[in-house]
Amino acid sequence: MRISCVLSQEKRESLHKYTITIKDLTFETIIGILDKERVMKQRVIADVKITYHKEAETFINYAQVAKLIEKKMQKEKYFLLEEALDAIILEIKREFSNILSINLKICKPDILDNCEVAVEIFKKY
Repeated sequence: MRISCVLSQEKRESLHKYTITIKDLTFETIIGILDKERVMKQRVIADVKITYHKEAETFINYAQVAKLIEKKMQKEKYFLLEEALDAIILEIKREFSNILSINLKICKPDILDNCEVAVEIFKKY
């Protein structure tokens, strides 16, 4: 007896692939390794792009994603942007299992006088 995990043609056609984009999600939080960053909130800007399969009643609630990003960063007060990125995409995937890929960028626009600093991660599932 052979069990197949491959979706039938009919099943594949019933799945729809969508992408949610959240741009310029802006808030203040504690993040960074410098002494001043550990006591003073700074402005951060997050951009996220999530590709997912929509089937029947499953969908990605973009308001919930935006809230999750902001709350997680404000609660955890990360030292490194990379730590924040890793934890946030893990939490988003945990919340929405139908995600195919996530691209998340967090920017600290005010940390340097002459440029914006950002770190970005892309994860495909």
